[in-house]
Amino acid sequence: MTRRFVVTGTDTGIGKTVFSAALAGALDGYYWKPVQSGLDEETDSEAVRRLSGLAAERVLPEAWRLQTPVSPHLSAEIDGVAIEPQALCIPETDRPLVVEGAGGLLVPLTRQCTYIDVFARWGQSVILCARTELGTINHTLLSVEALRQRRIPIAGIAFIGDARSDTQAVIATMSGVRILGRLPILNTLTTDSLRRAFQDQFDLSLFQEGAVA
Repeated sequence: MTRRFVVTGTDTGIGKTVFSAALAGALDGYYWKPVQSGLDEETDSEAVRRLSGLAAERVLPEAWRLQTPVSPHLSAEIDGVAIEPQALCIPETDRPLVVEGAGGLLVPLTRQCTYIDVFARWGQSVILCARTELGTINHTLLSVEALRQRRIPIAGIAFIGDARSDTQAVIATMSGVRILGRLPILNTLTTDSLRRAFQDQFDLSLFQEGAVA
């Protein structure tokens, strides 16, 4: 079985799509966003296609594309469709696959089911993206606790933002989760600049070892 990583975050808008693009590109793999909410601006899949350097066919189509940029459960209701969480199954691929969730772990897909419920059913390694700014210690530790309560394997934490050595150290110590690296904010975000930043800040072999609980 090829390696699969589920990328989630401690919050929305923290840069996990950029990280997903960097990881999928570095692994020369595939990318999949199960549910996209909001179609008026560039979608996450379109951003990954632009930044990752992957061929278009390596960015797999979403299972649900919803018009309004709000929580998936509400966006689906506005569109008059019903998301079926049980129908969300990780695609089979012949190369590593990066799957990106939406927002944080408890974002609702329906009024009865959240993303973490689907992640628990999948049982795949989760990479937790965390911003380095104020508030991240609480959000990150809560997210780690939620993953462990559901026995979801954690591949590691990827920080996004400016270096905050004490914050990063406290999270590492208190969570006991491996730190994969830190993706800095890039003034010029291109395929090349993202690739260089990922190579400088992350050890690709960490993503080739498989799940680490």
